[in-house]
Amino acid sequence: MKNVIAIIPSRSGSKGVPDKNIKNILGRPLMAYSIKAALHSKLIDRVIVSTDSPEYAEIAINYGAEVPFLRPKEISQDDSTDLDFFKHAIEWMRINEGYIPEYFVHLRPTTPMRDPIIIDNAIDKLKNSDFTSLRSVHKMSESAYKAFEIEDDILSRIFGQGNDLDESNFSRQSYPTTYDANGYVDVVRSKLIMENNLLHGNRVLPFLTESTNEIDEKGDIDKVRYLLERNILNINKLFLKDD
Repeated sequence: MKNVIAIIPSRSGSKGVPDKNIKNILGRPLMAYSIKAALHSKLIDRVIVSTDSPEYAEIAINYGAEVPFLRPKEISQDDSTDLDFFKHAIEWMRINEGYIPEYFVHLRPTTPMRDPIIIDNAIDKLKNSDFTSLRSVHKMSESAYKAFEIEDDILSRIFGQGNDLDESNFSRQSYPTTYDANGYVDVVRSKLIMENNLLHGNRVLPFLTESTNEIDEKGDIDKVRYLLERNILNINKLFLKDD
């Protein structure tokens, strides 16, 4: 039974960068990088793109992914959650294929630089643990405790630390180390989704990676393109059969 399924969410309604999931980056649509990384994984049994767009579906299939269903528009909006499309995929597979995989590997197309070996390491770590899920993170260059918010037009330190900003000038070693969830790879258990209506749960295994670059705004595209160009030999290996 195919027990580890990669899900690549690729809705078509992005407003910040229109059609960002199929944006041409070095001659290939953005989501193709995530598809190929998943296909080169040794532990992923199937690669599924969850999209609401027939155009996106055709592109995904051309790069080797499966698109067995189209995601309903009502769960493909700006305020739709990751849990929404996971629950939809699980229910579709239960009804139409008669089984539900134990693990889902969540690969966001907006984070194109991935090593299949690292993806497999993440899968293996969760499978050999009793954690509720796994999320990739990287260490923040500055502790989040040194950040600010604005309250009543006054600049204040976050986490209720008050508005005495001189304390924020202490060395970074004076503050707790904090981490950013980075979208490199998340691994979730279908059982947690079905039984608890939760995607990650309360015992999440941290999986440390190098800092990643994600495309959320137009300015991110040039940065990611530059980094992909610097890593072009490894990137081309993923697409070797296509080139």
